[in-house]
Amino acid sequence: MRGELLSSADVPPLEIHDLTVAYHKKPVLWGADLVVPTGKLVGIVGPNGAGKSTLIKAAMGLVPVSSGWVKVFGEPVAKNFRRVGYVPQRESVDWDFPVSVMDVVLMGRYGKLGLLKRPSRADHDKARECLDKVKMLPYANRQISNLSGGQQQRVFLARALAQESDLYFMDEPFAGVDAATESAIIALLHELRAAGKTLLVVHHDLPTARNYFDMLLLLNMRVVAFGPTEEVFNYETLQKTYGGRLTILSEVAEAVRTKT
Repeated sequence: MRGELLSSADVPPLEIHDLTVAYHKKPVLWGADLVVPTGKLVGIVGPNGAGKSTLIKAAMGLVPVSSGWVKVFGEPVAKNFRRVGYVPQRESVDWDFPVSVMDVVLMGRYGKLGLLKRPSRADHDKARECLDKVKMLPYANRQISNLSGGQQQRVFLARALAQESDLYFMDEPFAGVDAATESAIIALLHELRAAGKTLLVVHHDLPTARNYFDMLLLLNMRVVAFGPTEEVFNYETLQKTYGGRLTILSEVAEAVRTKT
């Protein structure tokens, strides 16, 4: 009934209800609830071990869940997986695998090709367009293992762009990149948001989180707060999220305390 009352434009890109994930019977994410509106750039922040990566992997159906459910555009993620783009953590990728930059980006087209179909000229054109957008087109034929960390991250962003998705999950895309790459990434995220895409980005740097994102999900195994950045980025919610560890981030803590 609820789905019949909502038009497709009103269906949120991501709904999570009572989501619990456990590894070896030990919960790492507990009872998570959130509804993400369309066209928002959402930062996921929290301490190490808070379940940030687990949340997006569970939302994509990449890890089993103990309880709860996830809906992507109103349906189980398996039915709408082609509308989902993913940028994994760099540490989770085998960079020694013998594949070129162009090959990696073309992988983003496979969801649109269908079974056993080879990439067409149009797919190659799209891959080149995406590489050009992240300023990596001159490296199209280079082996992925011969790139710097920032260049590798740009290639994976190009692959995500090539997917032409509506909902993007990105796991620490700013980790280990130089300032120029970080600026290029945030500009690209803003461009995607302006095009009506919805993005959830795991992020570890509190000082920039306040400026980068429309909304923040503060997570520490449970959802501590979720909402517009200006509402949830305050000393009280950060203290609940990080506990005593927030005192280590003295400059952030003091700045937030003063502002609030």
